[in-house]
Amino acid sequence: MTALGILWFFLIFLLIAGYFVLDGFDLGVGVLYPFLAKTDDEKELVRHSIGPVWDGNEVWLLTAGGALFAAFAPAYATTFSGFYLAIMLVLFGLILRAVSVEFASRDPEWARIWNVCFFVGSLLPALLLGVAVGNVYAGIPMDAAGNYVGIPLLGLVTPFTLLCGLLGLSMFIVAGASWVALKAPLDSELRQRAIKFRFVGQLAAVVLFVLLSVYGHFLIHPVMDPSLVVARFACAALFAVMLVASIVVGRDGEKDLLVFVLQAAAAVALVFLLATSMFPNLVVASASSIGSSITIATAASSDTALGWMTGIACIGVPLVLMYHVLVYRTFRGRLSLGDHS
Repeated sequence: MTALGILWFFLIFLLIAGYFVLDGFDLGVGVLYPFLAKTDDEKELVRHSIGPVWDGNEVWLLTAGGALFAAFAPAYATTFSGFYLAIMLVLFGLILRAVSVEFASRDPEWARIWNVCFFVGSLLPALLLGVAVGNVYAGIPMDAAGNYVGIPLLGLVTPFTLLCGLLGLSMFIVAGASWVALKAPLDSELRQRAIKFRFVGQLAAVVLFVLLSVYGHFLIHPVMDPSLVVARFACAALFAVMLVASIVVGRDGEKDLLVFVLQAAAAVALVFLLATSMFPNLVVASASSIGSSITIATAASSDTALGWMTGIACIGVPLVLMYHVLVYRTFRGRLSLGDHS
């Protein structure tokens, strides 16, 4: 297990965290869309709140998948082939969401259909991504070659993985509600509804995190690297503190940006809690597996390849961050109801 292999293990989780934070609020907005927006103007505002940024936010998911393929090809092969149907549903949802966002305001005759597609296209990824992560963490049945040998899709849904999916969904909802509260007019009913959904999502996330922690500790019995126990405790504590802080700050009703930042910090802490809990495993083999878990040592590419990837990342990631800063700065501030520009 080389230093570059360890570096890229955590870099991939950093890319996942970037997706969780940025495209997380896009998905959350879509899931809440039928419940938040009541009038045509409100629906237009909700769509326009993510319109300039949603496509750029998805770059982090594509980059994480590409980095996994280049850095740890066996792990990529097992997860993408074993979860093929689930991944296709996620991609279908992302495509459906993209089409519906673009067509909802341009095709009034089919507006209701596009609104439903926006909701479904957001719900599928928001739920299934968490279920997939739960399977990778809890363990999947694999043969000696590392191939998934369980039942497609249905074999991936267990009480633990469903809890993971619901926790991810609740965090997406909190992010989406926080974003709408940040972009909607201060005195609007839309913002007030967003604040209520934000609070409900925050409470749900706290409860689900406690249930998931207890379930995982007593029933999953994961094997964790003892050298990272302090890091795991720090990530868990940071997640809890940031989420509770976002609840407390959110009661003020005027600090929407701070609430959004706090929930984003909680999302990052949750991702790195997963990373420190899985290290050095990339895909855990279940007890019924013939093969062993896929780890950094068994799956990492050569140091030459990882070195080139590191150099490219040092150039590419700052450029992507500069793009995000430019876009978010350009479209900063609250929107106005009826402003369709």
